Amino acid sequence: MFGTEEKKMKLIRRLSIWVVLASITMVIRYLADSPARDNRLSVAPLSCSPNMSELGNQPGHSDSPESLFRAKECTPTRNIMFLKTHKTASSTILNILFRFGEKHQLKFAFPDSRNDFSYPSPFLCSGVKDFNPGDCFNIVCNHMRFDPREVARLLPENSVYITILRDPAVMFESSFNYYHKTIPFTYGIGGDNKVSEFLHDPWAYYSPQAYNSFYLRNLLMFDFGFDNNLEPEHPAVAGAIRRLSDRFRLVLIAEHFEESLVLLKEALCWTTEDLVFFQLNARRRSSVSRLTPRLRAKALAWNGADWRLYLHFNATLWARVAAYGEERMEREVKELRDMNAKLRAICIEGGEAVEAAEIQDRGLLPWQPVGEESILGYNMRTNLEPKYRELCRKMLTPEIQYLSDLGVNLWLTRLWGWIKDWIPVIVGN
Repeated sequence: MFGTEEKKMKLIRRLSIWVVLASITMVIRYLADSPARDNRLSVAPLSCSPNMSELGNQPGHSDSPESLFRAKECTPTRNIMFLKTHKTASSTILNILFRFGEKHQLKFAFPDSRNDFSYPSPFLCSGVKDFNPGDCFNIVCNHMRFDPREVARLLPENSVYITILRDPAVMFESSFNYYHKTIPFTYGIGGDNKVSEFLHDPWAYYSPQAYNSFYLRNLLMFDFGFDNNLEPEHPAVAGAIRRLSDRFRLVLIAEHFEESLVLLKEALCWTTEDLVFFQLNARRRSSVSRLTPRLRAKALAWNGADWRLYLHFNATLWARVAAYGEERMEREVKELRDMNAKLRAICIEGGEAVEAAEIQDRGLLPWQPVGEESILGYNMRTNLEPKYRELCRKMLTPEIQYLSDLGVNLWLTRLWGWIKDWIPVIVGN
């Protein structure tokens, strides 16, 4: 009986802390959203001034795989919209874009006071740092809930739209384990395999109206601005796929990351050097819940709309690989891997990612989920040749620190980080 009372008090304490946390978060969201919802929206034009298009984007958008590939001569694309989806290796793409934009002195549309565009609220162009109606930007790439009409106000008409998807079962496991402590119905799930417990009876822990519930079902659909509670056979899901196919020049697939980057290189007329990368925000293996075939099937059924989305764009990717040429793709992937391996040996102490507690420079410490330190990072070698020092540092810098380096004031993000780090201390876990 004593044990039961102790468990009950612990649960009450956890829920009390969560209520306080939710209240603080809503206040932070209100403070962040308020500047974005002023009267500037009513006078913002439907697209920005076209004068930045002279920077050299390739015009037009064709659905044929062959049209993706450049001619012998082309101009590098500098006007880019990257929809940064959650838990899809998108932080690694973000780092590539940050480096390219900084190198070429391009103009980023950044959030104001935080690292996302008031997510999960739908994107508003007036939430962009220092936004004025008619302003034109080269790159938009931070987390948002996509609204194509609003985004179009920021970019020249010939901008290239790209995004990335991940196997929805794997993505669900990652999202669940990363965010479950910020969702009221899943906060108190016990046991060693919380994902399994949830998938055994999802509706026992899920309500579409619950706070942060979008992290638990069809998160890709939600990020793209669609209803994430649609069943896969609903006509609106097919409609969403058509609209995304029309809008996005290239949809990358996380499970085929290097092949996706080779296609991106061709689509943007970039070089292999522009696309070198280190995997950022990877989790330690012990924090990953194993998905048995049965659990995987349940995860895909629960995220059926995302699964339908993924199947379509995965097939599209491989059609483009076939048009590109499989042997040519193998050569390009090898070149990228060799270049990455070379830089890994040059830049990274020990050549591998390490636990958060082992990262010596806090400037290289990734953002961690509530109550955990499960996200790996890197130590940069100290005996670097001067010619590699700047590149290595930039490739290893996590999103939050890189945004600060690019001049973004992140006071709301840092406030939330401070609160987040105190939660385990207060709760006693």
